[in-house]
Amino acid sequence: MSNHLVTINLVVLNGEKYIRHCLDGVLEQTYLKELIEFNILDNGSSDRTKEIIKEWAVQNSSKFTKFNLVELTKNVGVWPGQEELLKHSMGKYVLGLCVDVILDKDFIKNAVEVMERESKIGALQAKVYKYDLSSLPAYRLTGLPVRIIDTCGFKIFKSRRLINIGHGETDDGQFNEEKEIFGIEGAAPFFRKEAMESCRISLPAYRLTSLSATTEIFDHDYFWYGDDFDIAWRMNLFGWKQVFAPTVIAWHDRQTTKKLRSSFKDFLEIRRAIPLKKRKLEWKNIRFTIIKNDYIINVLKDLPYILKREVMMFVYLLIFEPKVFAEIPEFLKILPKIIRKRKEIMKKAVRTPAEMHKFFQ
Repeated sequence: MSNHLVTINLVVLNGEKYIRHCLDGVLEQTYLKELIEFNILDNGSSDRTKEIIKEWAVQNSSKFTKFNLVELTKNVGVWPGQEELLKHSMGKYVLGLCVDVILDKDFIKNAVEVMERESKIGALQAKVYKYDLSSLPAYRLTGLPVRIIDTCGFKIFKSRRLINIGHGETDDGQFNEEKEIFGIEGAAPFFRKEAMESCRISLPAYRLTSLSATTEIFDHDYFWYGDDFDIAWRMNLFGWKQVFAPTVIAWHDRQTTKKLRSSFKDFLEIRRAIPLKKRKLEWKNIRFTIIKNDYIINVLKDLPYILKREVMMFVYLLIFEPKVFAEIPEFLKILPKIIRKRKEIMKKAVRTPAEMHKFFQ
């Protein structure tokens, strides 16, 4: 077994219904606890989340080489919270954990084995299955289901449409091949810390974040949605590989897309179940990610695909979700900052436009 220190960083807000299951998944890891440090950042929970964490820690925190609970009074967002926890992270590898995720007992052991094979692997994507919290009592008898895929990572198209690979599909063995993918999804990404730090960019003097940072890895202007898409693209630009590893397994109770789409009516129901705030952030942050990271020559090459999708999205939003357009003033307000960040990113880009274009399918 490898003897490299691994840091698990969990950011949580009002996760009382999930937190104990998530913590127990960490506790059951077969990787040596003496080689695991566990950091938790609470984003100002108003439920029993912190109380449950502290009760659990009394019994179990001493089993890890280090346990640390950071309590904030203000919600700074998931990925800025992950970046804050990096200040407490000494591991060679960092697992960014979400509270609605349960880890397979061999998750860390298998992830480290894959990462150790090649030093240019910057991040690893697990095979993540769907689970339903309400069914957990039954799962205790049968085991968590290894049937319906939640995600095997990100795939991107020439239109710049982004999808979760395998989402909603039955796993019949078609996701058993280890391979390079465009990007890791944010439920349980396993990073090489060196790769994360290499993606850090300087913030222009005008920008003071809620954490008073002068640099950032995850975009503090995003707050919630699209940060994983952004960091995945930047890792590619900076020459790091992202690998899907089917031997690394987790389960995710994805809240916003529990129902799988089979018709346009289903699509509308799914969209209406997503909070308006998240739909606004999705619209804004996906476009910011493209502006920050895409080569202009690649945009021009794929312009017919991009324009077709943008026109279709515009018409759809105009008819069914016009409130999303209320985000346009905020988009325009932040856009100059995003353009300046693009300049910082492009200074450090390693992969060529041709190498990046191979990811667009």
